[in-house]
Amino acid sequence: MKILIVNPGSTSTKIGLFEEENLVFEKVLRHSMDEIEGFEKVSEQYDFRMKVIIDALKEAGTTVSELAAICGMGGLIKPISSGTYYVNDTMVKDLKSGQYGDHASNLGGLIAHAIGTEIGKPAFIVDPVVVDEMIDVSRISGNPALERRSIFHALNQKATARLYSKEIGKTYDELNLVVVHMGGGISIGAHAKGQVIDCNNALDGDGPFTPERSGGLPSGQLAALCFSGDYTHTDVKALIKGKGGMVGYFGTNDMMELGKRAETEPEVKLVIDALALQVSKDIAAYSTVVCGQVDAIILTGGIAYSDYITSEIEKRVNFIAPVKRYPGENELTALNLGALRVLRGEEQGKEYQ
Repeated sequence: MKILIVNPGSTSTKIGLFEEENLVFEKVLRHSMDEIEGFEKVSEQYDFRMKVIIDALKEAGTTVSELAAICGMGGLIKPISSGTYYVNDTMVKDLKSGQYGDHASNLGGLIAHAIGTEIGKPAFIVDPVVVDEMIDVSRISGNPALERRSIFHALNQKATARLYSKEIGKTYDELNLVVVHMGGGISIGAHAKGQVIDCNNALDGDGPFTPERSGGLPSGQLAALCFSGDYTHTDVKALIKGKGGMVGYFGTNDMMELGKRAETEPEVKLVIDALALQVSKDIAAYSTVVCGQVDAIILTGGIAYSDYITSEIEKRVNFIAPVKRYPGENELTALNLGALRVLRGEEQGKEYQ
């Protein structure tokens, strides 16, 4: 079975062509800001993105007629449970409207649906960022006007948790895990027997600061800043996501560059150490959600390539549980495995309501 994986980002489209579990073709299609800025809404990029994908398939010597299924990166839709979902008309409507958020990942489901409809094959998404398995007590924020929301790196967290479980001869629903995805955003999830019952909202600023996000800020000082007259609403949103974190301190979100600078610049090392400390504190906090009964702590995402940062985290939290590292996001593989589970009958595909 050939499966096409489509993962649209803000300035790129990653595609992968799999035969069963084997990746036979992969390409990152880069898009200039001039190309992207010409579109007012993400959904308007559909024709442009579709063309570059079809051209890339031709380069790989494959046509869409050879595909058994298409799987796109899940976008911003209504909160749903974990799993592999058929892209149906209801989901297409929500992705096009952008009512739950206008993000490049919305194009993944739209493109998958269009190709699948054309060739009469199923189109899927797997574990989008809006997967919501939080228990009721985890939703309480401390103010009734603001409910805590589940928005996290569900795809990579779930896939990495399953990978770890398989490696130790267990199933995912047998284990309690604290999984940390560390990339441009950082999300931490308490996985209890196959359900992420608590996590930080990695999109809107909850949790530790990141390469480009400010994380949880002192609320009183933030309120004063908002009403100082020096910042617009747009400015404040940018400070929280985009111009916060390492970008705010040093003007870059490149952690490899900052890691090298930290060797000779004490001020850079200090902030990197603070990032590692904040992640460690939240790992400890999320271990309490399962009453300290944690089988393992899993570090994944791009920052997990850093020996220094992961070692700083491990020395602070390994008293809780063993720490296992899986660097990278592995999103193409995770999407493919989600589609395969349904195609093989190992898992029931879900319908979006």
